Amino acid sequence: MATSKQRMVWFDANRVFAAMGVVLIHSTTDFGGKPFEAAEPAERLLPVFLRSIGEFSGSEMFFLFSLFLMALRVDRKLPSYRETVLTQAERLLVPFAFWVVFYAFFRLLKADAFNYTDYIWAQVSDLKNWYGYFLLGNVQYHMHFLPTLFALFLFYPLMRGATRYPIFGLILFLTLGIMNNTQAFVWGLDLDPTLRDYIIRALKILGYVGYGFAAFALYGVWKDGVPRGESRLMRRFGLYLALLAYVATIPFFATAWQTGDWGVRSGWDFYGHFLMPICIFLIFMGGQFLDWSPQWSKLAKYSFGVYLVHPAVIDLFDIALFKSGMSGEMSPTIIVLLRYAVALPGSFGVAYALSKIGFLAWTIGLGAPPWQWGKSTGGAA
Repeated sequence: MATSKQRMVWFDANRVFAAMGVVLIHSTTDFGGKPFEAAEPAERLLPVFLRSIGEFSGSEMFFLFSLFLMALRVDRKLPSYRETVLTQAERLLVPFAFWVVFYAFFRLLKADAFNYTDYIWAQVSDLKNWYGYFLLGNVQYHMHFLPTLFALFLFYPLMRGATRYPIFGLILFLTLGIMNNTQAFVWGLDLDPTLRDYIIRALKILGYVGYGFAAFALYGVWKDGVPRGESRLMRRFGLYLALLAYVATIPFFATAWQTGDWGVRSGWDFYGHFLMPICIFLIFMGGQFLDWSPQWSKLAKYSFGVYLVHPAVIDLFDIALFKSGMSGEMSPTIIVLLRYAVALPGSFGVAYALSKIGFLAWTIGLGAPPWQWGKSTGGAA
């Protein structure tokens, strides 16, 4: 088994790559989250292309490497189910609660700038919306990650079999297919929107359990050891699969380019998107013997923080750009490039700053939660 710190730098590089991809994804839209629907197709070509590149590593990648770390932890030390769940609740749900409250009110800044404050206040004032904020994470477009990941961790005893028998990782194809088919059926039903959201999320969790099987299977392969020569084959295989997955997503992005609206992933473009994390992970795992710089590990500990704070950084940039009056004179390409140039280093900068503030470091997983202050100060990088 490869246990040295150096051998895991490839994994840290993957985490940084995922953070860069997520920020790019959310930097490539107009102020309303659309692919610049008011622009001409030629003007939104590069933003849509950059979005397609960003999706080489999106939120699903965060699920995959979080579950890979889970496989590593329970393999090295097998705690009780109760202890594991409580530990993950502390690591995930406590910071999640903080960011739910933060984003619930932070959105008012952008709402004030774009003149829809009453809409946000109506949401915040309605108690039933807070159930969705805390159970579904729908307070902001990226907050679904934490409650969903916690729910996935509940299934880890099932996933452990894939470490011993990596072929079980192929279950991901099955779970994604069932999720896709059943969610399409539910969307076609005449259901209360709130009830439908909970059903869709439950189906998503069941589908994403497949990422757990894949992550535990990949950990099993890594634990058994991948010889240097075979690692090169793995990297080439991952590159080829990533290319195929990207080609499969072209119809989805072509629709966005032509219409200025996001289509529905339903066929192979669905599988191309949701299987991409496996392809990218294989590339990095196949590169474990490369000469990785230790800087990747230093940056990787902020990747969780970058995921959490980047929407706030993007919103602040959008507010400043909109209020300056310059946004109407800029092409979609310039807006996207400027936003990413600000949001990526800005997000890392905010995460770094939070890590240095003792009573806030826990909000990005780099410090002890409040009730442990004065005891241990170790954090989960």
